[in-house]
Order: sequence, then C-alpha cells, then structure tokens
Amino acid sequence: MTTDHGYPAVRMHIAGEWCQGGTGRTAPIVNPATEAPIGEVPLATAADLDRALAAAEEGFRRWRSTPIARRTEILHTAAALLTERAADIGRIMTLEQGKPLAEATGEARRVADTLRWHADDARRAYGRLIPSAPGTLLSVRREPVGVVAAFVPWNFPAGGPMRKISSALASGCSIVIKASEETPATAMELVRCFVDAGLPAGALNLVFGEPAEVSAHLIASPVTRLIAFTGSVPVGKLLAAEAGKVMKPSLMELGGHAPVIVCADADPVAAARKAAQAKFANAGQVCTSPSRFLVHASLVEEFTAEFVKVAEAVTVGDGLAEGTTMGPLANERRLAAMERLTADAVSRGAKVLTGGDRPDRPGYFFAPTVLTDVPPGAELMHEEPFGPLAPLVPFTDLDEALATANALPYGLAAYGFTRSAATAERLSAELEAGILSINHCGGSVHEAPSGGVKDSGYGREGGPEALDAYLVTKRVSHLLAP
Repeated sequence: MTTDHGYPAVRMHIAGEWCQGGTGRTAPIVNPATEAPIGEVPLATAADLDRALAAAEEGFRRWRSTPIARRTEILHTAAALLTERAADIGRIMTLEQGKPLAEATGEARRVADTLRWHADDARRAYGRLIPSAPGTLLSVRREPVGVVAAFVPWNFPAGGPMRKISSALASGCSIVIKASEETPATAMELVRCFVDAGLPAGALNLVFGEPAEVSAHLIASPVTRLIAFTGSVPVGKLLAAEAGKVMKPSLMELGGHAPVIVCADADPVAAARKAAQAKFANAGQVCTSPSRFLVHASLVEEFTAEFVKVAEAVTVGDGLAEGTTMGPLANERRLAAMERLTADAVSRGAKVLTGGDRPDRPGYFFAPTVLTDVPPGAELMHEEPFGPLAPLVPFTDLDEALATANALPYGLAAYGFTRSAATAERLSAELEAGILSINHCGGSVHEAPSGGVKDSGYGREGGPEALDAYLVTKRVSHLLAP
C-alpha cells in the first residue's frame, strides 16, 4: 500500500508479521525537499518491544541451527532482491531523506554487495585446533553471540541498517533493529527483501519509536546480548554507559571531524576537486565527510579557487529533479546548525567565499559553503558540521598541521594529499584516525574495516573484522580418556 505521494505505508516487522503497533501511536514523516508530510511512522510500545525480543530469542534458536549453506543461500537471495528493487528503494530513500536519486539508488545497490560479502565471509569464520597434551583436544570455536539490539541514524537509510543486519544474520545471530523514524520506509523495504527471501520469522525484527524509550528497553533486557550503534558521540556515550551497567558488549560507530592535510608537494587542483566532491556528497551528512581542510600556504590560493569552483557548480535541489547533485539537509535541526556555525565563524572574522545561507524556497536547503580566515576558536573548527560547510585553513609546517588534525577528541576518518611516499607513510603513522585515505576521499568499502578511535567509538564494521563483535570465542579443552 502506498500514499498519494507514492510513498509506502510504513509498518514495523515483528515475529514475521507486519504490524502497526500496540496503541497506534505515530509520528509524521516529512519530505525534506518540500517540508510536506508524506506519511506516518508507527511508534512501538513496551509490549511491542517485548514481542520483538521474544521473537528474536526464538528466531535465534532457529537461525543459528540453520546450516551455513542454507543461511548463505537465503542471504544471497535477499541480495538479489535488493539489486532487483534498487531503483524503487532509491526513490523511497530520496523522498524521505532527500539525497539525489542517483546517490540513493547507488546506495541501495551497494548494500546488496555488502550483504553478499558478509554472507560469504561467515563461511570463513574458522575456529582452530591447538597442539596440546596427548589425549587432549584443545580447540577454539566461534559462535554467534545471540540477540542483537541495533540502532541506526537517518543519513544512510539503506547503508546504516544493512551493516548491522548483514553482520548479525551472517554470523547466525538474530536482530532487533530500531531504524530512524525520519527514514523508516527504506529500512522497511530492506527487511521485506529478507522476508521474501525466506528468512525465518523472528530472525530479523524492525521497530520504530521514541529513541530513549526503545534503547533503554532493549539494552536492559536479558534477552539482548550485543548492542550495535551508529550515531553521534554524545548518544553513543550514553548507550555505552547503559550497556556497561548490565555488562553487555557494544559496537560503537560514532561521529568525527575529519581533517584533510594538503601537503606542499600535492597537486592543489586535483586535491581540491576530490576533497570538494567528497565534502558535498549527501550534503555533507556523512560521519567520514572531510570537514577541516588544512592546506599548505604555498598551495592555498590555487586550492581555494578550485574548491570554490566545484562548490559553485553543485546543483542544489529536490533529489528527484533531473540534474540535482546535492539535495536538502535531512531536517530543520541540521539547517539550524548550519546557520549557527556559519554565523559564529563570521562573527569571529571568517570570510564566506561562496554560499553561507539557505535559498529562498521551501525545503531544508543550505548552499555549499566555503569559508576562509576561520580562527581556531570558531565552533566550526571543534564541532562536526554534518553539513555542507568547508573551512579552509593554511599551514606552513607539517608538524603544525598534524598537531591541529589530532587536537580534537575525535578520530574516525582523515585524509592526506602528497606525492611523497615518505610523507604518505608519516601521515599514515601519525594521524589519529581509524580510517585514512591518501590522495583521495573514498568512503567505506565492505571488504575492509571501518571504525574510529578516541571519542569516535570502538569496534569495526566491514571486512573480516565486521563479524568479530557478533561472534563469541569459546575455548574447549576435551580430555579424551576420563
């Protein structure tokens, strides 16, 4: 069933059934390009969450005992359905999140590959035999941790949920996932692919609700064995503390404030082009988005000119409109943050070279913005903008740039541009980040790990390391002769 906007009627998925929730409580879903409501999302009650947990507990018993070949077959079938339905899922994503249709459809296709990778990698979650005394078998086994409670934000409506769902199901766990109430239909359509692929009831449960209520309930439940969260640093710290109270392991993929160091020997035009394209992707609403641009003083003029050129070539508009290359921000909160951070920087002496305001039109739009002369004390240099703001700061000494890059408590992503192998190695060794890209600003890939250090969290998603949090390592010592 769809609304008049071509947007599906949103439902939760609990115990193998699509449902509205116990009380019928809902919240509006808004198209950020028009500010018009396009649907309603059901909000779970405590009874709904208990049903989801009970279903996940039973689903875990059923799913973990499913032979790995059959599990892999189901997950590959779901991936094929995702690929087949990518265009439709992309359109839904654009309606509720705002990103351009090409980006949204590409995201839907990529998550199918993420699922394929983890499905196959689970076949290689090997244990081992350890040489021991005669008559004794000493082994290490890898077993699914159990029921996972997962929480994801709105910026990647398909990518965020899939990283949790694919790792959990591939490992043999069951999962209760609370997707964002602002982008619920994309998550619903992902779940539908698993249901249609034959996933047993209860193995995957989708809920929505008041974030604080849902997280408190799921984390405290004795059924839950692992907490997996992607989101802001403050919320991540709160959830990690709650998990710690009940001795639950947690996986935390939190925010950052990614520095870009453009060294004296770099190509300033190529560096500016790549950095600017990455900055304005998804309107800057990416945890790993480059957000502090430290440019050697000898290159800053050329770098700035090219960066502004790219920013001014961005076509801002409705993600469904042909030619749009940057959509709106996701909500009014992000728009207010852009205005506040820009005003603060300007009040401290920064200059706006392009952008700096919102267009005179409906929707949560904010122009791609480039600022220079941004002082160290500006809020923009300390707070992750999570939007299309780019402060350009010159430096004269690499030691100085590294110190600035590492000065914040965050350490998710970092970027460097240099033509020197020795300098690249120094950046790799000294930048405090869990993800580093040299001479490009590429995003996460499913075959390699992503995650942060310091306040940006712990644990890894992607690559073989992605399954570590979802598997328990068990040592078995078997004395053959009693």
